[in-house]
Amino acid sequence: MTTTFDRRMLEALICPVTHEGLRYDAELQELVSQRAGLAFPIRDGIPVMLVDEARRLEG
Repeated sequence: MTTTFDRRMLEALICPVTHEGLRYDAELQELVSQRAGLAFPIRDGIPVMLVDEARRLEG
């Protein structure tokens, strides 16, 4: 079962590393911080904003 992310919440969330806004990737269900090179997962509609849980971006 896939829970959709409340896009309005995106406006209130910032990257815990850079303190900048995040880009929502609906396909991968992640919040992406390009500057930090991290993608934070969204699990069951809840963003997991822990650096240890984030995926490192390639490139």
